[in-house]
This record gives sequence, structure tokens and C-alpha cells, in this order.
Amino acid sequence: MTGLFPDDAVIRRVGGEAILLLGGGRALLMQLAHPQVAAGVADHSGFEADPFGRLRRTLEATFTIVYGTQEDADLVARQLWAVHERVTGPGYRANDPELLLWVNATLIDTALRIHARFLRPLSPTDAERYYQDSVVVAEVLGVPRDVQPPDLSAFRDYMRQMVGSLQVSDTARRLADAVLHPKLPWPAEPGMALARELTAGLLPRPLREQFGLGWDRNRKAALLLAAAASRQVLPRVPSFVRRAPTALLA
Repeated sequence: MTGLFPDDAVIRRVGGEAILLLGGGRALLMQLAHPQVAAGVADHSGFEADPFGRLRRTLEATFTIVYGTQEDADLVARQLWAVHERVTGPGYRANDPELLLWVNATLIDTALRIHARFLRPLSPTDAERYYQDSVVVAEVLGVPRDVQPPDLSAFRDYMRQMVGSLQVSDTARRLADAVLHPKLPWPAEPGMALARELTAGLLPRPLREQFGLGWDRNRKAALLLAAAASRQVLPRVPSFVRRAPTALLA
């Protein structure tokens, strides 16, 4: 059985870049910045014990839809829908299309920004194709097409509006601490310290400030320098080295 996307689809090419994983913390904190998402996560998951488990499961589902067969995509969509149907509470429902839209939007926006900053910017045509492919993924995951921004320009307007209007809750700040300070063996702390700096620098400023994350001119300069070096080196690395294992297998 064939998949939803051809082998040369932009989403298959972009989504397979392992460098996108650098944006994991950014995507998680942006999702938690939505008070209803944060409430659902706090009430219905062991997020604080395994903060990246939720992101891992979301990415696994997305990879299945992008690289698997139509049958695989339908199965994972039904499984996620069933799980989300149990996640309800005061003022929120996980299968609410608007909440699903925001969660998927954080992944789309993060992927585009990480790819541009650390690998290379996509051409306007490829960026639009990536977005349109992502609309298909979100639709499979339960976001009706008419709920989603119709094109990349409208999507960027949506992101600006959301980032400017979200009010980060105390619950979100508590959960964010689990993302930024997970329980790991002490040898991993230097790597986590770097990850915290990266996450803070990649977050939109309004959300970074609401989460109470420090940032200054020296940190910004260091991030810009690291990104510039990555853009010089990473495109020269053979693709089979850069690719995530699932993409290579596909």
C-alpha cells in the first residue's frame, strides 16, 4: 500500500533531518504556553516524570504518517484520537480542533525555523510545499482543513497572533521546569545546560519572558555564531549521516 506522500515530497526531505530535534524543547514549551494544553497535560499524563515522552510519541505518530503507508497513518490517527478522547477537563478537550491545531502548528513552525537557522532556509516554493504537506498531516490527526490557515503566509499570521495573545499559566511554568531540568544522571548536566540555553534562545520573546527564562546580548551572539557555523558545515555533511534513522529506513 502506498503512503500519503511521494518519496520526493518536501515534508519527507525536511522531516528526516536529525537537526530538527534541536527544537524539541522549543516546541514543548510553546505547546505548554497554551493554558488549555498545559491543563490537559498536567491532569492526564506523567509529564513531569518523563517530559519528552509526550513529544517523542507525537513525533513517532507524525513520522508514521509521513513515511508509512496509508494504512499505518489511519491506524496511528485512530489510536491517538482514542487516547485524546479520554483527556478532558474543565475548559479543555484534547480532541478540540483548535488545540490540535496549536500543537501541530508548534511543530511546523519549529521545523521551518530550525531548518532555516541551522541547515539552510527553504526556498519560498519549498516552504509553501512543506506547509501544504503539513496541512495533510494535521488533517489526518484530526484538524479539519477548513480550521487550518490556507497557506504559509496565513499560517505565519496565525503564529504571530497566537504568540502575542497567549498567557502562560503557573501550571505551564511548573511543567516547563520539568522540560528544562529533567531528572538525568549528573554527567548529562552539561548537555542539558546547553539545551536550556538553546531552548530559551529559540523561543519567541513574549513566551520566553513569560516563562521567566533569561536571555542577553552575549547569549544571542553565541547562538547566532553557532547557527552560522552550522549552516556552513551541516549542508556539506552527507545526507545519510544527517538523517534520522526512521527517514533512512523509509
